[in-house]
Amino acid sequence: MELTLSRNQLMSKVFFGLFLSLLSAFVGLGVGCYLPPALIVVAMVAELVMIVVAMFIQRSRRIGMGFVMAFTFISGLTLYPIISVKISQLGATLVLEAAGVTAATFLISALVAARSDFDFSFLAGFLFIGLLALLLTGIVSLFISFSTVAELIYCVLGIAIFVGYVLFDVNRMAHHGVAEDQVAWVVLSLYLDIINLFLFILRLMGVLQSSRD
Repeated sequence: MELTLSRNQLMSKVFFGLFLSLLSAFVGLGVGCYLPPALIVVAMVAELVMIVVAMFIQRSRRIGMGFVMAFTFISGLTLYPIISVKISQLGATLVLEAAGVTAATFLISALVAARSDFDFSFLAGFLFIGLLALLLTGIVSLFISFSTVAELIYCVLGIAIFVGYVLFDVNRMAHHGVAEDQVAWVVLSLYLDIINLFLFILRLMGVLQSSRD
């Protein structure tokens, strides 16, 4: 029988799990600097496979926090080359600023979603379509160089989509609750929201800095 947590229990358990997942990713980020590029590529493949597996497993049985911790650690490994390149291009200060902006954006969005009486569930369809548009645009950008304006639009769209997902995910918990065995999946969803939000904010700040130079 599924156990539905009270609102306060749910928020505490999910956000504690989210804290642990971010800590796991940070450890992975630290380990990533010692890995050769070949192993980073292996980690990237493993990360993609785990996401696909999680989506299929979720339909039949629940993923656990062990799976989430393993995934976030691997995610940290794969984030290292991205962060390393950004630090060399933009400087460590700007990367830290992007992390701070991400944290503030997430906390404000989560607070609004949790405390608002408004139901954000209507966003589901729009967010899914927006996510598909981001993926397709990202693939196109691998072959076609974007102008500065196109880059700005892409970054702003990405930020809007993942802020929307934070609003949607947190608001759904606050309004509709969640079964206890779904907590790990919610933690994973919020982790992905934060990481993608961070990457788009970092990209936007890089574009803005480049346009000023």
